[in-house]
Amino acid sequence: MIRAEHIVKSFDGRVVLDDISVEFETGKTNLIIGRSGSGKTVLLKTLVGLHEPDSGDVWYDEVNFSKLGFRERKSIRKDIGMIFQGGALLDSSTVVENVKLPLDLFTSQSEREKMERVNFCLQRVRLDGASELYPAELSGGMIKRVAIARAIVMNPRYLFCDEPNSGLDPQTSIVIDNLIHEITQ
Repeated sequence: MIRAEHIVKSFDGRVVLDDISVEFETGKTNLIIGRSGSGKTVLLKTLVGLHEPDSGDVWYDEVNFSKLGFRERKSIRKDIGMIFQGGALLDSSTVVENVKLPLDLFTSQSEREKMERVNFCLQRVRLDGASELYPAELSGGMIKRVAIARAIVMNPRYLFCDEPNSGLDPQTSIVIDNLIHEITQ
């Protein structure tokens, strides 16, 4: 379970999140719905520790994530997968390098083990033929699928998706929705 308690976050004096409290139950798909600019992305980034709240706390089960130091957060970050709005791929890295990045950062697996997991995830998102391509060579739907593969490569306990269908055609949106649903199951 993830719980946010009384989260306040502002930028340059402009309050974006004002006393937000919410609980996300384990094993369920939870949605944050709101109009553009209402703070959904800021809330997600605060939940995963990319933004520090001005006040309030974020809890993962019984651990107060907000009170942990950078190094102490590593064990929880291993359990978090994040799909960013624009994919957030590294432009100078291939598809394989982008997907493998979390394994390089958070595991001591052998290169063979990493590549087995990367290839499994690329097959899962139906991109096993795109391994050596760079982000500039990918369509919007392919970028989203690479982002999904990177988000699931660590087999996370928590998967955060920030508008995974934004900018996609309706048919590709359905593919992405189905893929996220399958992964969640």
